[in-house]
Amino acid sequence: MTSLSVEILAADAAEPITSAGNAQLGIAVLAGIAVIVLLITTFKLHAFLALTIGSLALGAFAGAPLASAIASFSAGLGNTVAGVGVLIALGAILGKLLSDSGGADQIVDTILAKAGGRSMPWAMVLIASVIGLPLFFEVGIVLLIPVVLLVAKRGNYSLMRIGIPALAGLSVMHGLIPPHPGPLVAIDAVGANLGVTLALGLLVAIPTVVIAGPLFSRYAARWVDIPAPDKMIPARPSESLEKRPGFGVTVATVLLPVVLMLVKALVDIVVDDPANAVQKVTDVIGSPLIALLAAVIVALFTLGRAAGFTKERLSSTVDKSLAPIAGVLLIVGAGGGFKQTLIDLGVGQMILDFSKSWSIPALLLAWLIAVAIRLATGSATVATISAAGLVAPLAEGMSTGEVSLLVLAVGAGSLFFSHVNDAGFWLVKEYFGMNVGQTVKTWSVMETIISVVGIVCVLLLSLVI
Repeated sequence: MTSLSVEILAADAAEPITSAGNAQLGIAVLAGIAVIVLLITTFKLHAFLALTIGSLALGAFAGAPLASAIASFSAGLGNTVAGVGVLIALGAILGKLLSDSGGADQIVDTILAKAGGRSMPWAMVLIASVIGLPLFFEVGIVLLIPVVLLVAKRGNYSLMRIGIPALAGLSVMHGLIPPHPGPLVAIDAVGANLGVTLALGLLVAIPTVVIAGPLFSRYAARWVDIPAPDKMIPARPSESLEKRPGFGVTVATVLLPVVLMLVKALVDIVVDDPANAVQKVTDVIGSPLIALLAAVIVALFTLGRAAGFTKERLSSTVDKSLAPIAGVLLIVGAGGGFKQTLIDLGVGQMILDFSKSWSIPALLLAWLIAVAIRLATGSATVATISAAGLVAPLAEGMSTGEVSLLVLAVGAGSLFFSHVNDAGFWLVKEYFGMNVGQTVKTWSVMETIISVVGIVCVLLLSLVI
């Protein structure tokens, strides 16, 4: 267990910073979330500022001393950034190297060269899922949109038949699979095992992406039959490169951190002896920090140098990859501060008490909370962070597998019905040249299918874990 996990568990056990009753705490939570929603949706305030103000408002509504609320928020922000900040940065570097070196284009072109006809939607899912592992959702969209539009136009395919599978692959990776920010923060918040969560996440992701991608795209193509907009086909990143890395080495580099973390999880389960030399080694190389750091170092050679990048170009690529994630880190950190404020106020224990009387399974309760916050704020990351903080006490007494399923339940809920308050909604709308109604019938429905199928798969896994 990481030191951050220990701190979070210790915070869970600590005395609340206010003696407010459950009724007042419940009202304070609703008021705090309402402040965040209002600031994000009505006043268009940046999520970092909205979460910061909402955390202080939460403490005030609960009757906590302002100094205590500030201390809780600051501690949560610091612990969260310390726990996942470096991982997000390493993921961003790996994604930038994959994009700028032409490695992503190499994966796309190789798979498309071997696919055609009815297999094309399945090829798009595969492409999006592999590329989506190290990339943020928005970056993945920007990277894949040219491919989607070109394939639809040149192959005379329905745009939705090709686009929906690609979007589904990216969205599922974003919501369920680390090292994306939401899952990483949720894993830290509830003290889950990253390797086990990754393994179970892949089990949930496969049927989810198949149903929401290739299968649903058949209906989406009937509901919205539009051609690929010519004006939205931009140049591809690797067109200016003289050479680019090979397919096999690119895929191996992208999958390296996943393999290392899965090996650690497997050895922990099979060997289960902290004194064993093999387990000691895998515990180090399979830790998220080392696994991602190893992948970045390898990528500098297998992707960057293979594309002919000089040392200066590699340094510039790494530098450019870090600037865009500043906003993500601040949002994630503020979300951690909001989560810690909830925990220190005793809200988690309140939900634990209520859940016993409601007789709602913990996994379903976690999903419902994440759904509510997602619908209100439009942000999957905010929904994941906030919901994970609220349901963290539910993890007490759970097995390792059950705690990982709790993370996946939150992740699935955070993807429910993207609509007009979600930046991703407008990104998809504009790139695909759709109106609001068409975007709802395709993108929004697809996100809802991912969320519902995801929680169904999680509940089914809970029957055997």
